[in-house]
Amino acid sequence: MDRRKFLLLSCLSVLLSCTESIDTSVRYVFKDETVYSYLSAHDDYAEYTNLLGEVPVSVQSSSTLKQLLAARGNYTVFAPTNDAIYEYLQTLVDKGKIQEPSWAAFGDSVLLDSVRKVIVYNSIIDGGDHECYHTYEFPTTDNGEFDRANLRDLKLSVLYTSNDADSIYINSNCPINSKNRDIRTINGVIHQIEKVIAPEEKTMADMLTKYLLGEEDGFHVMAKLCKACGLFDTLSKTRDETYENLYQRGFIEPKTPAGGLETMDGGYSYAPRHRKYGFTIFAEQDEFWEMELNKDVKDISVDDVQEWVKAKGFYPDAIADANYTSPQNLLYQWTTYHVLPYKLAPNRLTFHYCELGYDYNTNPDKYTIPVMEYYVTMGKRRLLKIYESPESNGIYLNRFPIIDDARDGTGHEIGCEETKVGCRIDNTDPLMERHSAVNGFMYAIDKPLAYDEATRNNLGAQRIRMDCMSWFPEVMNNDIRRVSLEDAEHQWVHFPCDNEYKYIENLSINEGSNFVYYNVYDYGFGSYCGDEVKCVGRWELMFTLPPVPRKGIYEIRYRVLSNDSRGVAQIYFGSNPDNLPVTGIPVDLTMGGDDPRTGWQPDVSGDDDYNAQIDKQMHAKGFMKGEKSIFRKNVGLNSRENGSSNVVRHVLTRQLLDPDKTYYIKFKAVLDRETAEFYMDGLEYCPKEVFDNPEKPEDIW
Repeated sequence: MDRRKFLLLSCLSVLLSCTESIDTSVRYVFKDETVYSYLSAHDDYAEYTNLLGEVPVSVQSSSTLKQLLAARGNYTVFAPTNDAIYEYLQTLVDKGKIQEPSWAAFGDSVLLDSVRKVIVYNSIIDGGDHECYHTYEFPTTDNGEFDRANLRDLKLSVLYTSNDADSIYINSNCPINSKNRDIRTINGVIHQIEKVIAPEEKTMADMLTKYLLGEEDGFHVMAKLCKACGLFDTLSKTRDETYENLYQRGFIEPKTPAGGLETMDGGYSYAPRHRKYGFTIFAEQDEFWEMELNKDVKDISVDDVQEWVKAKGFYPDAIADANYTSPQNLLYQWTTYHVLPYKLAPNRLTFHYCELGYDYNTNPDKYTIPVMEYYVTMGKRRLLKIYESPESNGIYLNRFPIIDDARDGTGHEIGCEETKVGCRIDNTDPLMERHSAVNGFMYAIDKPLAYDEATRNNLGAQRIRMDCMSWFPEVMNNDIRRVSLEDAEHQWVHFPCDNEYKYIENLSINEGSNFVYYNVYDYGFGSYCGDEVKCVGRWELMFTLPPVPRKGIYEIRYRVLSNDSRGVAQIYFGSNPDNLPVTGIPVDLTMGGDDPRTGWQPDVSGDDDYNAQIDKQMHAKGFMKGEKSIFRKNVGLNSRENGSSNVVRHVLTRQLLDPDKTYYIKFKAVLDRETAEFYMDGLEYCPKEVFDNPEKPEDIW
């Protein structure tokens, strides 16, 4: 049974049984009790309710959390019992911070204030005017994060035990009481927890230091490599204080008129509250290195690893010297390919939304055809592919399977050569809390990860379809990209122009542009991965593109979901951002398949030769139909079908591209109409051996 359905049924049964056994005061919860009044009426939470009356809502407010939880709202409260709080105080005794497990033992008022806030702020998620979380609304994957942060601005995660589907843990180690959860009040929901939620607020560098010092086991070698390569300073970064200062002082407008865009909040978009940094490390475990090098992990040096990498023939152009912090160094290139400047939570390694056959509403855990993401690694810019399918039985790095991609195929993975399986990511580790940090995650992988010749060739022999938001670490690190929150602040996100503040490193936004991220998740649109970007005004936008995997001829294709609100863009492409040549005539973003210029014709059932000929004719004109793999739920069709003719891929250019060069693409408004929208969803790199293969024509998926 689907986990969400199981939890829903479990919750209903608990509620029904409770009505037969609990007293009137408890039944009253479902009528007009607040979170606070319920907690204060039950002695098991006496210590917790006392703290609620002592801890302020924030540093800017004199109101207490007692007042907050007694007022209107939607609060999810993980309420610790008295025993849980006493147990937590005992851990402070064990650490030598206090003499006995009591509040009277705190001689230091600063420490006392800090402990109170740890207990309380970590236990509450404020859903604002929107949702609170019942257990059947929790993330469904192990170690999956809640979309909303708690009052300490940290994301909590969920772990389910394999031997008991009814057992749920917060942050791996805080069990929710199976009988006292999903307690609904008029302003929220309460879950009793048997252990205080007190995550260690460590950075990725702090976490790696623990492995270096032997305080944690499993990743001593990776910690040593990151240290030698000079990555600790970067991995210590948590947020851009300059942006924080500008936002808090009002120099960044929190709420901006969207300039003609029809947003859900009367035409407004919202600036991000923060500009946080984030990282993800994929790491071979110490056990691997001990077997490969035949040494105890503590005796393995960084030079041992470099010599091993050299012997394997990885990165043959790199220099195997002791200058480990140089981008040209072999060890540096090996290590940085394991690191992404993105904070990828276990449930956000891949995105399931619009793939053919998938239903995110009724069966979100039942996957259909493969999904994949492409990210650019730290160090020398290189592509890393993250892949998942029902057949893969997990999430992999650089997996290159055989897909049933015939015109009448299923789109499913039907096999995978042993040399192309890739590295399996362990994203369900019950000890994930040990190797997660406020600014990132580290995942164990089951095979060595390298950007070797085979990987480059495999990447270079396939069409690479990228969601444009995967180019920007900032949108992943700041809870912007594809979150399932339906409030205006998360649906319409405004990024300031460069003259105000350059929020996104890989994007330049000119003055006069109103650039907005549009989160369309759960709308049923045919947007790739459930998001898109729009811009109105006198827009001139330049994107830094991901690198190609190997030198060769590529087509660059631009996916457009056309409508009458769009504008016309002149496009520039090249490797010199200060002097980009024009590529082709202006692209009319209003032009869908019903425009005769595209040559679009609906597929004819049973006449695949005709359908293939139409595809060929369109391609010759510089156009392609939408993708069979992307389903448009709002129209009940895939992006290729009749009725989806407004999805068109434009062939922007066909050029020789070099993996050692950085390329840029610029879009400049042509129409003298400030409400004419720029639109961007996704881009494709397609190598010549795919788009011009006489033996196997490019698939329609």
